[in-house]
Amino acid sequence: MAQIVGQRAHQGDAIVDYDEKLFEDIQANEGEKAYVFMHTVPYEGSVGLVNMLTTTRINRKGFDTTLVLYGPGVLMASATRGFPTVGAEAFPGHMAYNNQLQTFLKEGGKVLACRFAMAALYGMRETDVIEGVQPIHPLDVLDCQLTARREGALVLQTWTL
Repeated sequence: MAQIVGQRAHQGDAIVDYDEKLFEDIQANEGEKAYVFMHTVPYEGSVGLVNMLTTTRINRKGFDTTLVLYGPGVLMASATRGFPTVGAEAFPGHMAYNNQLQTFLKEGGKVLACRFAMAALYGMRETDVIEGVQPIHPLDVLDCQLTARREGALVLQTWTL
């Protein structure tokens, strides 16, 4: 039988070096933009939430940041989520997507949601998205990408099914 070597870790112990950082903490230059495109199913993994946290961090670095939700990503902007009533958190973390999007919006970020995905795929009305989320024409998803290219913006894209 293998012998366990070392001390057991306790709450509050650091088990890796959290202080070493290899890269400069880059902040946006005046006028720099960022676009994050998400085509992901909420609650089917951590990708959507991690990308929203990353999008919020990009915004906090000073980038003029736009989050583009399309395909199943539009479900992240649902204003009708909750149980047993709209807005009620059934368990800790249940409303994490809504809460993070609202934080991003309050901090000046922009959120766009594809109308095709909203209506044709999920039966969502424009009144069913979180206040501050801007529904867009499905052709605007590509034109937003092309706009980002012309602007020389930072672009992150995530696809999950």
